[in-house]
Amino acid sequence: MNFQGSSRSGLLVLAAAMVLAAFSGCPARAQGKVEAKYEVSLAGLTIGKGVWNIAIGEDDYTAVTNGATVGLIKALGGSGNGSSTVQGKIVAGQLFAKSYLSSVNYGSKNETIRINLANGNVKESSIVPEPPITPDRILVTDEHRKGVSDPMTGALFRVPGNGDVLGPEACSARTSVFDGRMRYDLQLAYKGREIVTLLKGAHIPVVVCSIHFTPIAGYVPTRASIKYLIAERNMDVALATIAGTRVLAPIRIRVPTPVGMGLVEATEFNTVATPKTN
Repeated sequence: MNFQGSSRSGLLVLAAAMVLAAFSGCPARAQGKVEAKYEVSLAGLTIGKGVWNIAIGEDDYTAVTNGATVGLIKALGGSGNGSSTVQGKIVAGQLFAKSYLSSVNYGSKNETIRINLANGNVKESSIVPEPPITPDRILVTDEHRKGVSDPMTGALFRVPGNGDVLGPEACSARTSVFDGRMRYDLQLAYKGREIVTLLKGAHIPVVVCSIHFTPIAGYVPTRASIKYLIAERNMDVALATIAGTRVLAPIRIRVPTPVGMGLVEATEFNTVATPKTN
C-alpha cells in the first residue's frame, strides 16, 4: 500500500508501496470489507497516518487509501498528502486490476500515476508531470509490463484451497509489481504466526512472512536505497484475514533502516463479511 507524502525515494515509503500480489486459487465467492487506519513511523517517531478501505465482492473488488505526513516531518516543512484507488475483477480466484490511480502532493509538487491493465498486463501507464530522464536508469520494456500487479492489488493476498488461511501457504508466493515507474519482484517466506494487539486493544491473528526485494527495471542500480533493500534480509509483513473471504491484507510492515526500524502498522482493522448476492 502507498503511504503518500513521505519522500518516495525513502526506504520506508518504498517498502510500504511494495506489498504484495494476489494468489491464484479457487473461485472467490465469499465477500467482505475492511476499514483500517495505519501509522507510519521511523525509529519510534510517527511520520505519517493513513486509512485504507477495501471491498471484496463475488467477482470484483475496490480499494482506496488516503494518507498524510504528520508530526516533526510536517513541522520541518515535509508536508504531504496523497491517495490511491484501484478497481479490478476476480477471475478463477485471482485478483486482476483494471485501473489504478495514485496522486501525491508534497510541498508545492504534485505527481499523478495512472495504470490501466487487462489480465495482469499493463495496457497503458503515465506519470504527470513526466519525470526527467535519468541516463543510468534501467529501461522498463513491454515485457516487464506483462504478468504484473499494481501496488494496491499487490497488497491483497488470495490464499488458494480450503486449508488454514494463515498457514505457510500464505507466504509461498513470488510476485511481480509495476508501480508506474519501477518493476520489481518480491519473494515471500513463512516466518510464523502471531497475535497482534492494536492500539485500541483488539487482538488480531496474523501470519508473518519475510520479504526479499529484487528490482527488475525502472531503477538506478547505484542508488543507496536500492542497494540497501536488495541486501536487507529482515523485512517482513504481517497479514490478517478479511472476514468472509480467503483474502489477506497487511496489518504491519517492518523495514529495518540505517536510522532505526521503519513501521507501517494498523491502529484499527475493522473487517466484516458481507452478504453474498444471488
